Amino acid sequence: MTDRLIIFDTTMRDGEQSPGASMTREEKLRIGKQLERMRVDVIEAGFPAASNGDFESVRAVAQSVKDSVVCGLARANDSDVRRAGEAVKPANASRIHTFIATSPVHMERKLRMTPEQVIEQAVNSVKLARSLCEDVEFSPEDAGRSEIDYLCKILEAVIDAGARTINIPDTVGYTMPEQFASMIRQLRERIPNSDKAVWSVHCHNDLGVAVANSLAAVMAGVRQVECTVNGLGERAGNASLEEIVMAVRTRQDFFKCDTRIDTTQIVPASKLVAAITGFPVQPNKAIVGANAFAHESGIHQDGVLKHRETYEIMRAEDVGWSTNKLVLGKHSGRNAFRQRLSELGVELDSEEALNAVFARFKELADKKHEIFDEDLIMLVSDDTLDQENEHFKLVSIQAQLETGETPLARVVISEDGNEKKAEAHGSGQVDATFKAIESIVSSGADLQLFSVNAITSGTDSQGEVSVRLSKSGRVVNGHGADTDIVIASAKAYLNALNKLQAGPERLNPQL
Repeated sequence: MTDRLIIFDTTMRDGEQSPGASMTREEKLRIGKQLERMRVDVIEAGFPAASNGDFESVRAVAQSVKDSVVCGLARANDSDVRRAGEAVKPANASRIHTFIATSPVHMERKLRMTPEQVIEQAVNSVKLARSLCEDVEFSPEDAGRSEIDYLCKILEAVIDAGARTINIPDTVGYTMPEQFASMIRQLRERIPNSDKAVWSVHCHNDLGVAVANSLAAVMAGVRQVECTVNGLGERAGNASLEEIVMAVRTRQDFFKCDTRIDTTQIVPASKLVAAITGFPVQPNKAIVGANAFAHESGIHQDGVLKHRETYEIMRAEDVGWSTNKLVLGKHSGRNAFRQRLSELGVELDSEEALNAVFARFKELADKKHEIFDEDLIMLVSDDTLDQENEHFKLVSIQAQLETGETPLARVVISEDGNEKKAEAHGSGQVDATFKAIESIVSSGADLQLFSVNAITSGTDSQGEVSVRLSKSGRVVNGHGADTDIVIASAKAYLNALNKLQAGPERLNPQL
């Protein structure tokens, strides 16, 4: 009999800790509903104690999602646990995930606690969490560098205290697959009450083996994997949800378990997360990259044409790629537009919101002949950004480029409703645009990243621009899209400035 492998998605918590990938409440709601459509078992919606905004986002997801468990993260202290319990309380099914560090370097240098004090605090937090929520998960942070005897001791204690999921995180991506699997086996064999908990893993990709470690742990008996869409996460990222799911599904001859994931929702989820965070997916990314099912070699093309399985171990349509897209244009009506948004999993709050996005769709249709799914997703994302971040808005832009002359940009920016004008020269039209904007806003932020990505094919494609700004240790990503790259760049820069202007400080737990 095939066991069930629980998929625990932490895109909205650990994934959000990628520099500049912070998500708004509305963005988390959209991702949460898509994860629910994908039939993710557990959705870690955030870290409620991080900020009031995080608390409200987790609570909103808990109220919206009906068919997945909604989880909130908490450090092993009373305040965090109570905050998490309050945030997830509205959910049909809820979980509190509490953690504390167990490696010698963390206990001594960071916590400044004795091993005995750490066990006591872990047990007390699990007991408190159980009083607030039936479903409690515990993680020993930096387990990969913790002493096995100590792990056995603390994990036995928290299982006795009521933890029903035990998650082993490789917090710094340090362990190797064989080593990690051996550790999992030892813990399950040596802990007397190990059979009372579901065993889980949470692997980071610092050495490029997060997925390999996770799958090795599955072979060692783990039945929950914590992962993120597109492998999003701080530093080198987390184990990739799509790779875990499709490895287990494709190799049923090897893995004696399977997930309940609707794999046809994987690509839509990938595109949504990429659009919201401004982190584009590399073309050769497994499963969700644009080239994942592309064949250029004549030998490969010939083989696939004769028999698909010569060079494809999965079907593109099984993970959500489709060659039969409904292409919209300027003559498409509101009903076709609404229907396609629904098929893409986009739900708008009101008829007013639909009308606003439809108006933007018509504007775009006048600029480019065919509107693809990716265009629609970006339209909705851009509209959400405009509604949420009103401090700085682009009113107009004029950019001049002539061979042998220094490029010039003139911009008009609305700042809290007051229009301000500026012009500047630069080494290119984008550089001149950014300098003109800065002469108005004087943000003092450092530009760390400028990236351009074509949303679809063709010379009339929308360009998606990602901008990363840093100021006083705070990092934000901004993104914008337009058929004109200079306009898209201005939108992205202003989007990042709005995040710097509005965003409160938040805590980022390491796990």
